[in-house]
Amino acid sequence: MDFFPFDTVGLTVSQFDDFYQTYTKLDAQFSIQSTGNIDFHLDDFESFRSYSDIKVRGSFVIKGCKNDCYILFVESNHNSLSDKANSTDYQIWAVAYLKQDFGRVLIRRETLADKITELVHPVEIDFAEDKAFSDTFYVLANNHQKAVAGMNRNFRNAVMDTRSDDFIIEINEHSLLIGHPNSISAEKSVHLAEFIKRIANLC
Repeated sequence: MDFFPFDTVGLTVSQFDDFYQTYTKLDAQFSIQSTGNIDFHLDDFESFRSYSDIKVRGSFVIKGCKNDCYILFVESNHNSLSDKANSTDYQIWAVAYLKQDFGRVLIRRETLADKITELVHPVEIDFAEDKAFSDTFYVLANNHQKAVAGMNRNFRNAVMDTRSDDFIIEINEHSLLIGHPNSISAEKSVHLAEFIKRIANLC
């Protein structure tokens, strides 16, 4: 039997292929190593609060970083109240552990709806010295001082350089999570790995 570095049980051929192509591309471009079982406490993040069950099918440490950082192959399940049926999502996420406490922070691309809401209820963090970043990203935090202190110019530049539009970044104190909730893409996963490695070396 062939050995695969992620849990293949129950995957369709298409789902297996998505994970395998992603793993192969990451392994070719980065020094990654399977971690075995680690509890990444994903249920502490708002991004996973709507799911009834979260399973890490594979986790890989990216070697050569100042701080620990990982790529995760995740299966997320939730119950639909409307039809009482289960639905399952397969996603790629990256995690880094940071020296500095950022509090709780959410960063994503800013939408027109966000801009309109901001006119009525100004809750977003803006950086007056970095208009390009503030015009591009929507930033919410529970501790303004910690978030601003952590999101220095180098951090903001790393976020600006991320080559994708549909990612979400969530920070829970010393843990940073980034991912694309809606798809598995080998190319996007490389971008996640590049970003998380850069953040792990900066923060």
